Amino acid sequence: MKKVLIAGGVAGGASAAARLRRLDEKANIIMFERGEYISYANCGLPYYIGGEIKDRDALTLQTPHGFGKRFNIDVRVLSEVLSVDAKAKTVRVKELETGRVYTESYDKLILSPGAEPLRPRIDGMDNERVFTLRNVPDALRIKSFIDENKPKSAVIVGGGYIGTEMAENLFNAGLDVTIVEFSNHLISSLDFEMAADVHNYLRHKGIKLIFNDAARAIRSSGSQLEIILGKTKLPADMAIISTGVKPESKLAESAGIETSKSGAIAVNERMQTSDRHIYAVGDAVLVTEFISGQKSHIPLAGPANKQGRIAADNICGIDAKYDGTQGSAILKCFDLAAATTGI
Repeated sequence: MKKVLIAGGVAGGASAAARLRRLDEKANIIMFERGEYISYANCGLPYYIGGEIKDRDALTLQTPHGFGKRFNIDVRVLSEVLSVDAKAKTVRVKELETGRVYTESYDKLILSPGAEPLRPRIDGMDNERVFTLRNVPDALRIKSFIDENKPKSAVIVGGGYIGTEMAENLFNAGLDVTIVEFSNHLISSLDFEMAADVHNYLRHKGIKLIFNDAARAIRSSGSQLEIILGKTKLPADMAIISTGVKPESKLAESAGIETSKSGAIAVNERMQTSDRHIYAVGDAVLVTEFISGQKSHIPLAGPANKQGRIAADNICGIDAKYDGTQGSAILKCFDLAAATTGI
C-alpha cells in the first residue's frame, strides 16, 4: 500500500488528493494544510469583501471534514510542513494549535505550497490598517475591519488583477478608492492601448488612479494612514498591498530539489521534480509557456487543478503529461470585462 503525502490543499493539492483516491482505493493519503481551509474560491475573495458574495460559506468548496470523509483521506488542517528530508523520505510537521512537531514518512510526496503575496520593503507594512489578500482568513480580516471601523477611504498599492478587483469591491462597500501603480498602466498583461480603456472606465466610475509612482512608507497619522509616495502623500483609512505574488519555495529548498531564480519549483511534463519521488503542482511551479516554449511562472487555478490530477495519474502508473500553460485570464471590473491570453 503506497503512502502519499500532500503539502498544501486548495486547487492543486485537493485535486491531486481526490484523483489519487479515485485511482487507488487502498492508498494511504495524508494532506497537510497550514490554514483552516483546504478548498476555497480564491477568485471570490474580493467579492465577499465588497458584499456581492454575502455568505462566507459560499467561499469554501469543501470542508476538511467533508472532504476527508468523502474521499477517505487523512486531512490535517492547521498543520504546517516545516521541511522535507528527501534522502530519508520524511517530512517534519508542526501542529499549529499544540506546537507539537513530528515526522511523517512517505513513498511519494506532492508539494502544493502555492504562492505568497510579495511584500515590498515599505516602512509601516505591519500597521494593523494595512492588508494583503491571499486566502480566506485575509478576506475575513479585511471584511471585519470594514464592518467594525467603517473606513471612508482606501489606497491600493498595485494595479494588477487583484488590485483592480479590490478597487471595485471597496468602492461598492462605500469607500473612496485610489490605486497607485508603479508602471504606466494597470494590468501588466494588457497592452497600454487596451489598458487605457480600463483607465477611462474606472475614472468614470469614480476610482482615482496614480501611475509611475510607488509607496515609499506608510505612517499612522491620527486615526488615519499617510501613504508616502515619491511625488505626493495620500491620506487613507486603510491600505491594500497588491504588488504580485512569488512562489513559496521553502519546502523545495529544504528538499534540495531544483528551483528557478525566482524560487519556482522546476518540474517535468509529469509534474515530477528533480527528485523522482517528489512531485509539485500549482502556483509554486515553473511551467512551459504554451506559445513560446519558454519556462515561466504563471499562477492560475485552472492549470493547478489539471497539474494535481496529472501528478496523481503518474503516481498511480498512468502516463499523463502536462503540455503547458497559455496564461489565459479575465477580469471583471464593474460592468467591464478585460481578458488576455498568450504571451
